[in-house]
Amino acid sequence: MLAVTIFAARWTVLRLSVPTMRSVRLGMGCVALVLMLVAEFGFALWIRGLSIKEYFATRDPVSGTVYYAMLVAFAIMPLLVAKK
Repeated sequence: MLAVTIFAARWTVLRLSVPTMRSVRLGMGCVALVLMLVAEFGFALWIRGLSIKEYFATRDPVSGTVYYAMLVAFAIMPLLVAKK
């Protein structure tokens, strides 16, 4: 999943010619994170029939920690890739 995140961030930053300003790239990552979480919570919770509270309660401590770390990596990846 990390490799896909890196590839997608690099492709998007280059394809859209995103300026190298930190605030712009970090803002882009945060917007992407919010959209992904809305889609995940909206769709996955609806399919599984869970509330948000139940969703977080069913997370394994190890996989949950990795999941949260990947969310942070997803948000900051546009800042880290394709520095021209």
